[in-house]
Amino acid sequence: MLNIYLVEDNAVIRENLIATLEELVHARVVGVAADEASAVRWLADPLHPVGLVIVDIYLQSGSGLGVLKAAQALPQRHRMVVLSNCATPAMRRQCLALGADRVFDKSNEIEALMTHCTALAARSGR
Repeated sequence: MLNIYLVEDNAVIRENLIATLEELVHARVVGVAADEASAVRWLADPLHPVGLVIVDIYLQSGSGLGVLKAAQALPQRHRMVVLSNCATPAMRRQCLALGADRVFDKSNEIEALMTHCTALAARSGR
């Protein structure tokens, strides 16, 4: 089972993504945040086991870039991917430079995200 933490401020997208991940991937969403501060606080707690963090760029307050940057300073390493409507080449480079493993476009790369999550879930089951 892949434990996923989701940082997404849009409630409709968040709920649809949770349902899709839990139905199509051997995964469980163990927590959510709609803003940078809440996400960083949750990630900083070593009692929160998570195999993947999915981060949107634009949040209620702060940004996904801030989450990525803060995660780099934490003692525990988190596998991070970005899921955003703003997956331009420049934004992809910036996210990767801040520690994201992959960047997915919400409009046309959801299937690629599911494939990535399925592969991680298979590896975590070993």
